[in-house]
Parts: sequence; C-alpha cells; structure tokens
Amino acid sequence: MMAASPHALSSRLLTGWVGGCVWYLERRAVPESPQKFMRLFRNVSRQWMTFQHFTFLRRMYVTQLSRGLNQQVKPKPEPAASPFLEKTSSGPAKAEVYEVKPLSPSSLPSSRKPNDTEVLELGSASIMESSADVERETKDEKQWREMKLHVDDLPGILARLSKIKLTALVVGTTSAGFALAPGPFDWSCFLMTFLGTGLASCAANSINQFFEVPFDSNMNRTKNRPLVRGQISPLLAVSFATCCAVPGVALLTWGVNPLTGALGVFNIFLYTCCYTPLKRLSIANTWVGAVVGAIPPVMGWTAATGSLDAGAFLLGGILYSWQFPHFNALSWGLREDYSRGGYCMMSVTQPALCRRVALRHCLALIALCTAAPVLDVTTWTFPAISLPINLYISYLGFRFYADADRKSSRKLFFCSLWHLPLLLLLMLTCKQPPGGTNDKGDLQS
Repeated sequence: MMAASPHALSSRLLTGWVGGCVWYLERRAVPESPQKFMRLFRNVSRQWMTFQHFTFLRRMYVTQLSRGLNQQVKPKPEPAASPFLEKTSSGPAKAEVYEVKPLSPSSLPSSRKPNDTEVLELGSASIMESSADVERETKDEKQWREMKLHVDDLPGILARLSKIKLTALVVGTTSAGFALAPGPFDWSCFLMTFLGTGLASCAANSINQFFEVPFDSNMNRTKNRPLVRGQISPLLAVSFATCCAVPGVALLTWGVNPLTGALGVFNIFLYTCCYTPLKRLSIANTWVGAVVGAIPPVMGWTAATGSLDAGAFLLGGILYSWQFPHFNALSWGLREDYSRGGYCMMSVTQPALCRRVALRHCLALIALCTAAPVLDVTTWTFPAISLPINLYISYLGFRFYADADRKSSRKLFFCSLWHLPLLLLLMLTCKQPPGGTNDKGDLQS
C-alpha cells in the first residue's frame, strides 16, 4: 500500500475551517513566489495592527462609560484603576499605555520599513491622545468628593439659604415704614418688628429655595446655592425655615400687633405658595412678586400705628413701582438663564412688554412722590428734591425701552440699587412732623 501523501495526511488530521486554511496554504500559497507570500504576511500584519488599535479604543470607551455610570450612582473617593493607565508612586509620574508589539524588522522587507514605521507612529500617537483624555477625566473625577457639613460653615450656608441680602432689603424697607409712620418712635416695638420681619423673610426665602432646587441647578446664577450643591439636606432647610417662621410670626402677632402678624403670614404664603410656582406658569408672577415686595413697608407702618392708613398704601405703592424697573432690567440680562431654568418671565416671552412696564413704573414714581405731601406723609419739599433722581431713573428707563440692549438694562439696574435707599432717606428727612400740617414746606404750629 502506497504511503499517504502529505496533503492527504493534513486533510485527515485537520478538518473544518482550520483544515481548509491548511489546504489553501499547501495547495496555493506555498507554490507561489516568496515575494507574494511576504506581501500577504505584511497585509495580515497591518490588519492585525488595525484590529488591535480598534480593540484598544473599544475597551477604553467601555471603561469610561462604566466609570460615568458608577459616578452617577455615588461619588467615588478614588477613581477605579484603568487597565490602560497606571501611576507608579516610586518613580516619576508617568502613564503606561497598552503596548502593541510590532513585528521584528527581519521579517519585513527593507523597502517597506519606513511605511510600517509611520503606521506604528500614527497608532502610538492616537493611543497617547486617548490616554491623555483618560488621565484628564481621572483628575476631574477626583474633584467629586462627599460634601461634609462643618459647624463653622453652617452660619454662611444658612445666610445664603435665607438670601441674606434680600432679607436685609426687606428689613430696611420695613424699618423705613416704621420710621415714617406718625407718632412717637417706640424702640421696643421697633426691635420686635425688625426681628420678626427678618425671621419671616428668612423662612420664605428658604422655602423658595427648597421648591426650586431642580430649576436652580440649570441656571448659572443659582447653581451654587446650598441645596443645589448638596451642602445641606432638604430636611435641614425645611427645619430652618420652620424655626424662623414660627418665632417670627409669633413676635409680629403677640409682640407687635395681630394686624402686622397677619400681614407677615400672608406675605410668606404669597411668596412661597403663589409667586414661586407661578414663575413657571405665567408672566403674572412679576406682578405678584411686586406685591410681595410692597408689603414689608406696610408692615412697618402698621407696627407703629396699628392701622392701615393712606400713608401705608403710599409706601407700598412706591415699593411696588420701584420693583419693575429693578427686576425687569435684571431679568433682561438673564434671559438665557431664565429660559434654561424653565421660568416664564416677561424678558423671555414678551420682551417689548418688559421694557414698556419698566418705563411706565419709572414715571409712576414721580406721581407717587408728588402724592406724599398730599397725604401728609412728607412736606412739599420732598417732591422737589426727589424729582432729579426720579427724572434720572425715568431717563434710563426710556433708554432701556428704546435701545433694548444689555448696556441700557445694566445702567437701569444699577441705578435702581441706589435710587430706593436715597429716596427713602429723602422721605425721612422731609417727614411731616407730628401735629403739624404742611403748606409748601412751611410748618404751622
């Protein structure tokens, strides 16, 4: 019996896909010239290089995606070690990347070495770029850390939670209303009014931030608030608001008078339950918010007199009109922020109306200041000396109406910041003395 040929032997031992490959190499590849065999081997090596490169990119993408999903669940104190990036503590900081072993130079033809070197350099450059991105994201991940509340930081956090600057403005207008009311100045009543109004304002502002956390996180202006950053828990914020609201309302009701306490409760309700949700529904929120800002000077007047007189409504009207040029100019420069946060503001939905309303209420301030001596709140000197600043803010309101740009809105906003304190100060200097009437600034005994 004749001995089996090598081809028959390999076909018997190897079957399937492997046998087919062996049969192809024995029948076709071996008889061909060595140059064609080397060209085939070179093409296979290039494909293997490309496959390894894409495998590396795929594994790196999966690693980054898994790290991102884990980061959304909870912040990690230390990033997970990547299979493609390691840092050694003993030697200098150096990134080690996945190494693709090139073929030996002896197996490649000398005429093709430069091209293969260029391919390896391009692949290494891409891998190094990807590794640099991984290292950059690893450094960013290290910035995510658990926020721990320290007792030393608590006063500052609670001050930002209660919007301390806005609270100071509310207390200031309440004090002006108390001082402008007729009658003797009672220091004990004033201190209780001052403290009660401040606590009520802190409570309202804290509840407002509690409701608006999902929307504040989308705005650059409010993304650093304590609840948005997670510096305090929502439970602590609500507890702080309760601890401010209860004693604040109690002081206004039993320490001052029930009318002032009722106004305080009504203002907290109006700000938290009406104005706050209305900001995402209708532009009417601006008018509701103006009413909220107009009540504090009325509370100061009622705290001193115990009744709602014409002077109380005059002070409320001045604060009501002042808020439109102030807020409309502010919101004009924050239109992108309000739109991103989902708030329905005049500056976003009806910009022409926003500018008209601001100008209208700038002119209304002149009429309200003229009515002050008519209602025996001030002397006739007040309309004369307040006319220049009222004309100036009206001029800026007209420029804002005509130009409709950020420059004019910023000028109007910054003017409103000093206009109100100066106007209230002029009212105090021209206050109608007790028991006297006015006749063009002359007092009659």
